[in-house]
Amino acid sequence: MPLAKGSNKAVVSNNIKMLVDEWKESGSIGNSHPKTKRKAVKQAVAIALTKAGKSNKERALKK
Repeated sequence: MPLAKGSNKAVVSNNIKMLVDEWKESGSIGNSHPKTKRKAVKQAVAIALTKAGKSNKERALKK
């Protein structure tokens, strides 16, 4: 399923959830195959933030 467009927190969170669910079902996120859930979540965050036009640095500064 394609990722939703948008940069607000709800859209990014939903995209992360969709990517992690995809990993649980198929064992892959896109072309990569993260072995652990932790690595899958980390990669899903990076993909979702890239899609939203944000970076992990911006996300960390807001915390």
